[in-house]
Amino acid sequence: MKYFVDCKAKLHGDGSKEKPFRKIQEAANIALPGDEVIVMPGVYHEEVSPVNAGTEKEPIIYRSAEPRMATITGAESIKNWEHVEGDVWKVVIDNAYFGSCNPYTTLVYGDWLNQGIPVHIGEVFMNDKSLYEMEKLEQVMNPGLYEISWDIEFTKHTWYTCQAEDKDETIIYANFQGKNPNEENVEITVRPHCFYPEFEHVNYIHLEGFVVTKAATQWAPPTALQDGMIGPHWSKGWVIDNCEVSHSKCSGISLGKYYQQGNNNKWSVYKYKDGAQTQRDCSFIAQLDGWSKETIGSHVVKNCDIHDCGQTGIVGNLGCVFSIIENNHIHHINNKRNLAGAEIGGIKFHAAIDVIIRNNVFHDCTRGIWLDWQTQGTRVSKNMFYNNCLSRDHLLTPECKVGLGLGEDLWIEIAHGPCLVDNNIMLSERAVKLPTQGVAFVHNFIAGAITAVGRGVKNGTTQYDSTRYTPIHKPHRTEITGVMSILHGDVRFYNNIFVQQEVRQGMKDICAPDHDGEWDDGNLVAGTLTYDGYMTEATWKSYFEGYCGEGAAETRDRYYMPLPVWTGGNVFFNGAKPCDIEEDYVVDNDHKITYDLKVFDNGAKFEFTTNALDYLPEAKMICSDTLGMAFEPEERFEEPNGDDIVFDTDFYGNKRPACPVAGPFVK
Repeated sequence: MKYFVDCKAKLHGDGSKEKPFRKIQEAANIALPGDEVIVMPGVYHEEVSPVNAGTEKEPIIYRSAEPRMATITGAESIKNWEHVEGDVWKVVIDNAYFGSCNPYTTLVYGDWLNQGIPVHIGEVFMNDKSLYEMEKLEQVMNPGLYEISWDIEFTKHTWYTCQAEDKDETIIYANFQGKNPNEENVEITVRPHCFYPEFEHVNYIHLEGFVVTKAATQWAPPTALQDGMIGPHWSKGWVIDNCEVSHSKCSGISLGKYYQQGNNNKWSVYKYKDGAQTQRDCSFIAQLDGWSKETIGSHVVKNCDIHDCGQTGIVGNLGCVFSIIENNHIHHINNKRNLAGAEIGGIKFHAAIDVIIRNNVFHDCTRGIWLDWQTQGTRVSKNMFYNNCLSRDHLLTPECKVGLGLGEDLWIEIAHGPCLVDNNIMLSERAVKLPTQGVAFVHNFIAGAITAVGRGVKNGTTQYDSTRYTPIHKPHRTEITGVMSILHGDVRFYNNIFVQQEVRQGMKDICAPDHDGEWDDGNLVAGTLTYDGYMTEATWKSYFEGYCGEGAAETRDRYYMPLPVWTGGNVFFNGAKPCDIEEDYVVDNDHKITYDLKVFDNGAKFEFTTNALDYLPEAKMICSDTLGMAFEPEERFEEPNGDDIVFDTDFYGNKRPACPVAGPFVK
C-alpha cells in the first residue's frame, strides 16, 4: 500500500495520491509492513512517531518524493517580535504553545556534561544560524565575544529566556545585531524530536531522502535515554538513507540506549556511585532486559549529510550494535562550543560491537569519531579525516579545551578490541587518541600524532584505586563474558605511512602541560614512538616460559604488565618516528613528502594527492592470520560473520598486487 502526504493539501485527505494526507503522522498511524509513505516537497512542522513496525522482508518506508525536498522540522517561525531597545527584541509565548515539553524551561542535563553555564534545550535561529544563549539579560543587551566558538563574530547574536512573573508565559530576548526579526527568517525550536517512535521495538523502518532539522534534543550520555532528532528508540533494522540532518541542539541521529528505570543519568541523580560504575551497570541491565543481536541494532546510516549539531552527529550506546555507517558527510559538529563535556564527536559510540564505519568524510568537528568501551569487532575503514580539532590557531589557548580535552580524528577509549582501523586518511594534527588495547592499524596514511598511549584507565582519584573495568563479549554477540581493566599494548601497526606535519605553535603551547597527565601525554610527533618501551611478542612470552601457574608466593606481575606490540611494513617520513621495537620498517629522511587536499561540495567530495607513493618499498600482504586475536576477548580480527579479512583492496577499491606498498593507495 502506498500513502501520499502533501503539506499543501486540503484537510481530511485519505492518503491517496488524489487526496493525500496533510501530515506525515497521519500515515505513520496506519502504515503496516510493506507499506510506503511518499512525502511531497514542503516543510512539515511536526514530530513524527512511527506507530507500527515493519519486518526484515517488508519494512515500512518513509520516502521524500524528491530527494531532500521534504523537510521535517522541530522549529516554528516567530514573527511577533517586539522591539526593546537598540538591537534587542523580545517575544512572549504562552507556555501552552509548547505542549508537554517547554524547551525554554528544560535545561540541557545529564551525566558527563561538564560546563558551568546552564543552557536550555531550546534554540533561536536567524536565517538558519543559531544564536548564543546567555545566562543574563545584560549579556544580550551588551554582548561580548565568545572566543572559543569557531564563528567568533556571530557570537554577538545572543538570546536569553525567562518566565513571566505573573503569567504562564515564556519570554525570549534576542540581539539580532541590527536585523529586524520580523523581516528575517527567525525560528525557535519547539519539539524534542523530528522522527522518533514513542515506544521501543518499532523495527524495520526506512527513512529516505528527507531534510531533518532543528529539534530541542537532550544531552545524550551512555547512561541515559539517548534521543536524537532521528532515532529508532531501541529497535532493530532501521535504514536512514540520503538525509540531511542538521542543527540539533545535541545529537542529530541516535542509535542509542533505552530508558533504564532506576539507572537513567544515575551518576547525576544519585551521585554516590561513579559514572564508570553506572555505565558498566547499563550493559548488564540491558542484557537482563533482552538486549541481543536478535532484538536490537543492525541499523544502516548511509549517504547522509550530517552537520551543525551541538553534541554529536550520530550517538549510540548499546543500540548501535551490528550497524553500518557508510558514505556519510559528517562535519561542523560542536562548533558553537556552547556544550562541553564528554560524549562529543562526529560519531560517539559505546559498545560498537561489529559496527562498520566506512567510506565517510569527517571534517571540522571537535573530534571525528570517539569509540568508547566495548569496541569489539568494530571496523573503521576507508574514511577521510581532516581538520578535526579545536578552534583556529589564534584561539588555541588553555581555556579552549576545558571540559573536552583536545580534538582528534579518532579516539578509542578503554576497550579490549578487536578494533580494526584500515585504509583511512588521517590529516588532523592529533590523529588518534589511544588509551586502549586490542587495535590493529593497517594501510593508513597518518599525518598526525598518536596520543594518550598507556593512560586514561584510572578515573581521577588521588588516594584510592579507580581503575575502570569494561565488559567483554562473546564474539559477534552481545552476551557479556566478563570485565577487565586495560593493560595497554595488544596493538598492531602494519603497512602504514606516517608523515610528520607542521604543527601550529598554538597547539604546541596547549599540549605542553599534558606531558605527565593521566588523560593525555601532549604528544604531537607522528609515528609509533609512543609505544617505546613495550615488548615484542617473543619477549612477552618469555615471561611465561616454564611457568605452570602454581606457586602462590611468586609474583603475578606478568599477568598485569603491558601486552606486546606488533609492527611491520611501516614507513616514516618528514621526521615521523618509529618505536624502539619496530620491525621491517623504513625511515626516509631523504625525501620531503608533500600532500594536498582539495575539497568540493562543501567538503563532501575531495581530491587527495601525495608524492609518498614515489618512495615506498614493497611490503607484505596483510590478512587476519597476520593480526591474530585481541587478547582479552580472544577474538580474531575478522569479518562479523567470522570470515577472514585480506587487505587486498585500497581506499578507492582498487586491487592490491601480491606485494603491496604501505598506505591506503595502490602504487
